[in-house]
Amino acid sequence: MPFALAAIIGTALLYPFGHQQRTGADLGLGQYPVNGEVVASAAGGCGDTGGCVTLQVRMSDGPTPGRTIAQVMPVEPGTPRFAVGDRVVLSYAGANPEEESSFQVVDFQRGSPLLVLGLVFAVAVLLLGRWQGLAALGALVLSFVVLIGFVLPAILAGENPLLVSVVGSGLIMFVVLYLTHGFSARTSTAVLGTLLSLALIGGLSALFSATTQLTGLDDDTSSLIAALGTPIDARGLLLAGIVIGALGVLDDVTVTQTSAVWELQRADPSMGWRKLYQAGLRIGRDHVASAVNTLVLAYAGASLPLLLAYSLSGRSFGEIISTQAVAQEVVRTLVGSIGLVAAVPITTLIAALVAARETGGADRASAAERAGAAAAESATSRVHHRSRPQPPTA
Repeated sequence: MPFALAAIIGTALLYPFGHQQRTGADLGLGQYPVNGEVVASAAGGCGDTGGCVTLQVRMSDGPTPGRTIAQVMPVEPGTPRFAVGDRVVLSYAGANPEEESSFQVVDFQRGSPLLVLGLVFAVAVLLLGRWQGLAALGALVLSFVVLIGFVLPAILAGENPLLVSVVGSGLIMFVVLYLTHGFSARTSTAVLGTLLSLALIGGLSALFSATTQLTGLDDDTSSLIAALGTPIDARGLLLAGIVIGALGVLDDVTVTQTSAVWELQRADPSMGWRKLYQAGLRIGRDHVASAVNTLVLAYAGASLPLLLAYSLSGRSFGEIISTQAVAQEVVRTLVGSIGLVAAVPITTLIAALVAARETGGADRASAAERAGAAAAESATSRVHHRSRPQPPTA
């Protein structure tokens, strides 16, 4: 309850009430998406140089819906291939809508395939999890609500990104764990383990980002700050990403450890907290080994283009790993992994203490019930003995 109250108060203090978020037009970006469809395609259009294709695109919305414009696309190894029937997205510069140069094909429309994939995911979760799966989907939706409705606006309003991420992660954690697993001592144990591990991750990430002099100013962050024209703590933004990214894996570890301890206690109610802790820790060692490997591979997969670029640069391993872009991923991975490792003994200890205390109370109640039953049986036997007819005397 104190942690939940702190998360609610932090949300109220950090939420940007009355702050008007500027749009792309306000920022001078001047780019608006327009949907369209490729109706014709022909090679050429670059003059004598060749290597281009001319697309006829019919716009379905924007300033001139239904109009067909010509778009010249270069044919290069890194350029997407467009064909007749492709549903595309054009970028409109906001100038004269009658000029074809005001539009540029920039991407594909992916709404329908993503919607189908989301429905398949939801059906799979519901088939296996049933009502608990439905609760998990509801918690997932609420997590996105917290991210989009609180974390992003608060950071864009100039609040400390690390503080915002900690408060937002607390809200997400409470919503996800209690909505998915119910209100119980077991869930509260997982909540405590997650909170303590998140605090450790936040402290370590702040420490090592400062000692390694990480600025957080990669290409995307620099472009964002330049476009916004407002000061944003780039290092704080990096730390916020570390905390939020580690939250999902922490939930998995803490819930699994808590469930393991409770199942051990149910299988053998006579186990004390020390035996429960030792047995749960043995389970946690296997879990954390696979979780750390999963985290490392996830970050490596996300940074694969960057790693390929550095591997072709001819620089040594030490030079590559000390660059800003790679070093921040190393700090992100190792700090998150340390938090995962620490989550196992922390959560297992709390779970063992709570489960053993519940078992002790249940054992005392059972002993009282057995004593009462024995006393009642003894009294009944005495009554039956007195009411039994006595044999005649000589």
